[in-house]
Amino acid sequence: TALAAALKSGTIAAAGLDVFADEPNVPGALLDAANASLLPHVGSASVHTRRAMADLCVDNLVAWFTERRPLTPVPETINVKARG
Repeated sequence: TALAAALKSGTIAAAGLDVFADEPNVPGALLDAANASLLPHVGSASVHTRRAMADLCVDNLVAWFTERRPLTPVPETINVKARG
């Protein structure tokens, strides 16, 4: 990958990642990089962040049932319409 090459050449001093393009597969070049810190998608595992995620979930449900649209739609649901 371009990131692995940049880490190896020193263009980038270090990298920390917890999300990968093809999870759970991590490129071998990144696994071998001593200057890369790779985590299993735990960057959002704080009490504050999880509470904010729960609040956003509730806010999306309220918006769906009152305004007929979510606040933060995912691309696959852009054209989905609420019934009722």
